[in-house]
Amino acid sequence: MNSRSRAMKPLPALQDTEATYLGIGGSRGITIGECYAFIKEESKHEIRELNDKNTSEEIERFLSALKRSEHELQKIERVTIRKLGKSYSNLFQAQIMILHDPILIETISNRIRLERKGAHLVIEEEFDHYLQKFKNSKDLIFQDRADDLHDIKNRIIRNLHIRKLHSWIPEGVIVSSDNLSPADIILLSRSNVKGFVTDSGGKTSHISLICKSLNIPIVVGLGNLSQKVSTGMQIIIDGSTGTVITNPEEKTILQYLRKKDAEKKSEDNTSLTAELPATTKCGVRVTFYANIDFKEEVGTLTTAGAEGVGLFRSENLFTEGTKVPKESEQYACYWEMAEKIAPLPLDIRLFDIGGDKLIYSPVKEPNPNLGWRGIRILMDLPEILHAQVRAIIKANRLGNIDLLIPMIMSLEEIQNVKAVIDKHYTELLMEADAQVEKPGIGAMIELPAAVELIEEITKVVDFISIGTNDLTQYTLAVDRNNVIVQDLFEKFHPAIIRQLHRIIKTANKNHCKVMICGDMGSDPLALPFLLGCGLRKFSVVVSDIPNLKSMVSHYSIAETEEVVQECLSLNTSKAIKVCLETFQAAH
Repeated sequence: MNSRSRAMKPLPALQDTEATYLGIGGSRGITIGECYAFIKEESKHEIRELNDKNTSEEIERFLSALKRSEHELQKIERVTIRKLGKSYSNLFQAQIMILHDPILIETISNRIRLERKGAHLVIEEEFDHYLQKFKNSKDLIFQDRADDLHDIKNRIIRNLHIRKLHSWIPEGVIVSSDNLSPADIILLSRSNVKGFVTDSGGKTSHISLICKSLNIPIVVGLGNLSQKVSTGMQIIIDGSTGTVITNPEEKTILQYLRKKDAEKKSEDNTSLTAELPATTKCGVRVTFYANIDFKEEVGTLTTAGAEGVGLFRSENLFTEGTKVPKESEQYACYWEMAEKIAPLPLDIRLFDIGGDKLIYSPVKEPNPNLGWRGIRILMDLPEILHAQVRAIIKANRLGNIDLLIPMIMSLEEIQNVKAVIDKHYTELLMEADAQVEKPGIGAMIELPAAVELIEEITKVVDFISIGTNDLTQYTLAVDRNNVIVQDLFEKFHPAIIRQLHRIIKTANKNHCKVMICGDMGSDPLALPFLLGCGLRKFSVVVSDIPNLKSMVSHYSIAETEEVVQECLSLNTSKAIKVCLETFQAAH
């Protein structure tokens, strides 16, 4: 960041009328204040012909830019450690490692030398090659990773011009920008920023996760809002609902001040009980685990009331879109997490890659959601499966790790993974210093085929986890990423409701542990239905746990079982939601 590349540009005058914009709530909280338009200026590059002499100079300029970028990141890392501890400092360590990547350095240097291109052009092309893969992914997690890679690219290019890192802004403003990097968030937060709003980004992006840790509200994914706001404009942001209001009227400000006070009181009440066990009105114990994407998140679990990790999305260990993490890298990550939360459980989902998740297939699939993904890739590329299973077993020295198989559609897939586990467990036991335990095995229930086989599946695994997002899209034949049919994606559809009841009842009958890890588990409206079906284990977003724990105490199991029977008798989504809303209002 610098005073030239981050400048306040004059914007067209806007009417002082109230306007509301909807984005994605990345970090909860309501804040009201003055906007600060933090807008990037396009870099200007000198276009010149290269010859033998200045080609060498251009390569030296590139290498010097890498060194300056490293010094900046080291400075940001130190600030991060002071503000957040060591958790997120690993993020900047990873960026520094990219700057030292010998293949990257050699490729860019050779292209400058052979093609006689300016360093900025080659850097743009090389990074954009990987950025395009990330952006083309339908998985929001990998779209979010593109922002991090974009930041590294811009940092190197800026340092080609020897521009200083500068991050001064006025105190106590709400920062608006087209996009912000993790480094931006860390450095700008030193000015007591009230909140952030960005055109890009997602709920799982690093900037959202860092803002959660800093307890700063952020709304992301706002399209082109940065073009509609100006410095000094009054705005309201609601990080819970993803709402941004510009030029709010007095009555709107009063409304949000009341809402902010109510949320503060609610948070104070739930925080008192967050770390206590969740029990229903009739004394039945309910357990809440956390869904996490990065190992840095484990430090926030216990204060939010999580009793372990119900879903660790291990595919986030992939780098550059397709680079498979080494067994040693995986082991280090899994062991660090398991040791930090022990004796609480850690459920690691095997790499859910392929199709819409990563550009892994050598061919462009016409419908990646129905293509080569999940366990199908792991079985076709056994070296990936074997390395991950071995890393998980080696890390299970405290016996608190289980593994989840994604996209199960047959018993053969489960048997295949079991055989791999047995093979490596036996081999590791023979090693002299081996202190490992065999992990429990779980199956993700997210395909209608798995629902049809639920009787058999629950007899051969230790636990199942219901992925309601994929189960809904596959059952209803609705791509949840397709805006044309998005309104048909209905988790309270009678078919989904009946499937959930069948899955949970069958698992309990067969003494197979069952939990839910999809978005439906976080929905307060679905909570009484799931409890009435017999679900006692939920894996949800960490920030949702305190509120869900508080809600559990308002219900008795007998009451929830009655509402389940009523829902099962209804044949429209609307009727089911009305039934659950009426029940919720009464309690």
